[in-house]
Amino acid sequence: MPNASAGKAGPVAVKRMRGWRGLGWFWLVVAAVVALAAVTAKLLPEPDTAPGMAPSPASAVDLGPVPPAAPPLGHVTAAPDAELLEAGPHGAVPRIAVNGRTSMRAYAHRPEDPPSQRPRIAMILGGVGLNPGIAEQAVQQLPPAVVLAINPYSQRLPALLAQARSRGFEMLVALPMESRGHPQNDVGDRALLTTLDPAANRDRLLWVLGRFQGYVGALGALGPLRGERFAALSEPFWAMQDSLRARGLLYVDARPGVPHPERAWGRTIDIVIDEPADRGTIDLNLAALERMARERGVALGLGSDITPILIERITRWAAGLEGRGVMLAPISSMLQRPVAQP
Repeated sequence: MPNASAGKAGPVAVKRMRGWRGLGWFWLVVAAVVALAAVTAKLLPEPDTAPGMAPSPASAVDLGPVPPAAPPLGHVTAAPDAELLEAGPHGAVPRIAVNGRTSMRAYAHRPEDPPSQRPRIAMILGGVGLNPGIAEQAVQQLPPAVVLAINPYSQRLPALLAQARSRGFEMLVALPMESRGHPQNDVGDRALLTTLDPAANRDRLLWVLGRFQGYVGALGALGPLRGERFAALSEPFWAMQDSLRARGLLYVDARPGVPHPERAWGRTIDIVIDEPADRGTIDLNLAALERMARERGVALGLGSDITPILIERITRWAAGLEGRGVMLAPISSMLQRPVAQP
């Protein structure tokens, strides 16, 4: 008969044997994993460098300094350049750089498309800046090939200008000049007037030009007021154009039907599209502008006074231009040479 005490101890011994056997399998698996890791490490190539260490002479490749990232062409307008500025009595004003560079080229919109033979339309939106909310809507919604004419009496310009540059807009400064119906049609206390002497008008021009920096030129209009009276006097009108040209700026005459600027690089507006500023009239004038571009090769339109309706109609119209074989282009791409220079 089996020993009674042995019978009682049997289950305990079996449990101990099973425990040791399980521990043995555990260590066997660990050893296998370690061996596999060692083999894998030998098969993989050694890194050239350790973290924080320079590459060894045998593996180092001199790629030179990393160039700064260039902004996408046509997406960013150049920031104001000190070489294109000089001190004025009311702020920094444009000048031609010593190497001949001009603002009308340095701050021009850079279209992504290469030059083509398609009909081209330039569109200027006037009166931008007095209402910051509507100005921001224009910057966010309009294609960057539209040119923004900034009102010099605007108060909160830095944020607007930064947004416009970040999207690649070409900008003009709106130039207040004595208009038909003055003084009832008030163009502000810094306007160029027929009753002022040349020195006073020069000072007012410098005030306007010093309101902000980074524009390609001036538009001869403040909203719907287009300086008809001031432009009717040849001498002061030519003197203003001479000053713009001498500072490397272009000039856009906002009076449809008059000749192109005589003393400054620039162009004259062909059609004012928002008179009156209802949807039907705007759409008809945009269609007429497109027909003119097909007939002549180029056309220049002006939306004289920024409104939500005007922004919406220009945006919709511009979205279909490419499909109709017409290119929206900045004003700097279609300048006329001055007819006469002193």
